Amino acid sequence: MAQKILLVEDDQNFGDVLRSYLEMHDYEVVLATDGMAGLEAYKKEAFDLCIFDVMMPKKDGFTLAKEIREKDNEIPIIFLTAKTLKEDILEGFKIGADDYISKPFNSEELLLRVQAILKRSQKAPDPKEDIKEFDIGKYHFNYPLRILSFNGGETIEKSKLSPKEAHLLRLFCIYKNDVLPRSEALTKIWGEDNYFTARSMDVFVTKLRKYLKNDENIEIVNIHGNGFRLLIQEDNVDILD
Repeated sequence: MAQKILLVEDDQNFGDVLRSYLEMHDYEVVLATDGMAGLEAYKKEAFDLCIFDVMMPKKDGFTLAKEIREKDNEIPIIFLTAKTLKEDILEGFKIGADDYISKPFNSEELLLRVQAILKRSQKAPDPKEDIKEFDIGKYHFNYPLRILSFNGGETIEKSKLSPKEAHLLRLFCIYKNDVLPRSEALTKIWGEDNYFTARSMDVFVTKLRKYLKNDENIEIVNIHGNGFRLLIQEDNVDILD
């Protein structure tokens, strides 16, 4: 699968040239021509790297990067600028830039920097991400089918979860007995971290607590200012391959 780049450049012609050049080297590129459009594009899709012009209408590149850094501390960001002032370069790195390229520049130079940054940022896949079924105390959770089964001894009760309920419960199982950061759950499930999505997540946590209420050894605990923990008293959660 091609790695995806968010390119935000207010010069349409220059942006089209950069996009075409990067696409020639097997990258998928989404081009936005101002900071506001760039932020909206970021909210709609997952990207592997961002390239931002600094001087742009509606929202400059520094402001755009700050807002994205509030949601994602890890996505690599490269700034493009016609300025070479030391203060501007330092400002970019303070925000969390991974690189800074002054215009005019050679397209091959940009490509090499993109390749180097993406290579550094690639992480080994977490084997837990491929797990589809979980045992949670007296419950069994089939994530693909979104079915949560409770073994009460003589009877087995089954509940069909909604897609968001299933996704959230899966994250709790992966993080079992550890803190599931609220921001991570919101970004992965709701696409953004804000007041309204946080309130929505609280509603879904309450629903999961009701689903799991038949096993007194299971508890979802609110960790104030951080996230939630799925606690199992006897640590009897098993992850099934």
